[in-house]
Amino acid sequence: MLRINRQTDYAVRVVLALAQESMGTRMSTKEIGTAMLIPKNFLPRIVAKLAQTEIITTFAGRDGGLQLARIPQEITLKDIVEAFEGPLMLSECIPGDDFCPFEDACNVRPRWTRLQEVILDELASTSFLDLAEETKAKRSIPPTNILPLSA
Repeated sequence: MLRINRQTDYAVRVVLALAQESMGTRMSTKEIGTAMLIPKNFLPRIVAKLAQTEIITTFAGRDGGLQLARIPQEITLKDIVEAFEGPLMLSECIPGDDFCPFEDACNVRPRWTRLQEVILDELASTSFLDLAEETKAKRSIPPTNILPLSA
């Protein structure tokens, strides 16, 4: 089954929490963990990887915390997925002819390649600014499943 791992999902949540704040705002890992429902035992590894890949900046001390290292429109889902999962590869036959025993006679390889390109394009075109704005918009829409109290 093709599935991103839990650490990648949590990393997306960390970056989304920071992207919803004004640029330069620092948040503690505790604040982010609570707001984004991330178990605290996952956070140190996620924060370290995000800092290593220069997606976030960490600050130590009493006034420390985390903040985005770049503006949200410059950080994409592809950045996070590749930082935590490595390059996306749907099939081993995609990289080149020497990986496919059927070479040009294969009708499946072009479809795997096209599907991989669609997924990569979607990940690369989805910025955290987009995600933050969509999240804020959804929160501002009142729920429709609440029935009025009868008097």
